[in-house]
Amino acid sequence: QVQLVESGGGLVQAGGSLRLSCAASGILFRIRAMGWFRQASGKQRELVAAITRGDTTNYADSVKGRFTISRDDAKNTVYLQMNSLKPEDTAVYYCAADTVNSPPAYDFWGQGTQVTVSS
Repeated sequence: QVQLVESGGGLVQAGGSLRLSCAASGILFRIRAMGWFRQASGKQRELVAAITRGDTTNYADSVKGRFTISRDDAKNTVYLQMNSLKPEDTAVYYCAADTVNSPPAYDFWGQGTQVTVSS
């Protein structure tokens, strides 16, 4: 089992920055990748950024150049640095862990943290 707890959300003005944190606990050796997802009101959940155990990263087109995913293995924590925030970034942000070998899938999820960007 893997437990994930997000923190760092809040209210920020457009153009501002936030850093989200995801603290992981449990059977961490099973984690193959970590991702950040978001779900805005009335919209489908989407992948924002992901990082693999081999440090490969990928980002949604809407956040490329503005968001950066990173991890600190010593602290068992994954971060999402969000810069140049826009009102359309407003959503609940979820941290997720992929522990599935084949096919890969995000099978553990945090409770989410609200990010609200005002104009």
